[in-house]
Amino acid sequence: MNNLKVFTGNANPELSKEIVKILGIELGDIEVGRFPDGEVRVKIKESVRGMDVFIIQPTSPPVNENLMELLVMIDAIKRASAKRITVVIPFYGYAKQDRKTQPREPISAKLVANLITSAGASRVLTMDLHAGQIQGFFDIPVDHLVAEPIISKYIKDKNYSPGDVVVVSPDVGGTARARSFSARIHTHFAVIDKYRPSYLQVEVEHIVGDVKEKIAILLDDMIDTAGSITKGAQALVKEGAKSIIAAATHPIFSPPAKERLMESPIEEIIVTNTIPIKEEDKFNKLTILSVAPLFAEAIKNIHFNESVSKIFE
Repeated sequence: MNNLKVFTGNANPELSKEIVKILGIELGDIEVGRFPDGEVRVKIKESVRGMDVFIIQPTSPPVNENLMELLVMIDAIKRASAKRITVVIPFYGYAKQDRKTQPREPISAKLVANLITSAGASRVLTMDLHAGQIQGFFDIPVDHLVAEPIISKYIKDKNYSPGDVVVVSPDVGGTARARSFSARIHTHFAVIDKYRPSYLQVEVEHIVGDVKEKIAILLDDMIDTAGSITKGAQALVKEGAKSIIAAATHPIFSPPAKERLMESPIEEIIVTNTIPIKEEDKFNKLTILSVAPLFAEAIKNIHFNESVSKIFE
């Protein structure tokens, strides 16, 4: 892997260090700082000419800062004559507006895809997009990883009886995810029918499926303010669920997520390290699983032009 280089911005350097340790290489030497006026300043401190370069940078909060760092890093590496630039985005920000639901709304997910492509990225490696169709917003190849294997293994290691467990999607949009996850752990799934009176409000209508006397695993792609998942947990309690576990790939944890989760009937919240969690945002219900092995394997396969999908076989 002499012609492989991996660089990281400031969004999630700990995950990047885990990934390169598994790959058996060192992180590329790059300085990502700020000019006095706050503009992003990037300086690559080693040659990347003719190299296969990977940039690891989730566009998590602060979203605008991390996105701008990514774009400037891509531009710097492109101008330094890298052979190929693969952008590794463990969490893809600006994904919530992936279509127009009302007049005069933007499609921000498409705009960000255009920016990344125009900056000079050759391909994208990401995980658990908020909406699968975002892959089609790019005019370059996109490899879409899922955290299911890591989370499902953790659940299976608890040795629950399959008949005692039900996987629950917090909304209709997550039905495919819940169906796939339930197949991995050999159990059934249910769906919560909800609606939003406004973006910050969630109301649960009813639950489709049997959850009575079951261990309910509430499965989602992200936890932002935790409104959906805690309202869903309350609805599951009313329907007679025995206990509730929440699982999500991306722990955004915008306020008041921590307080809502701590006060909720959820016994355990399982997340991954696609987004770094501040020490003050950690609490005793929280379990953090690492996605570094999946990303390291995907980077290695892309570098050697091998199949990424075989990772999940």
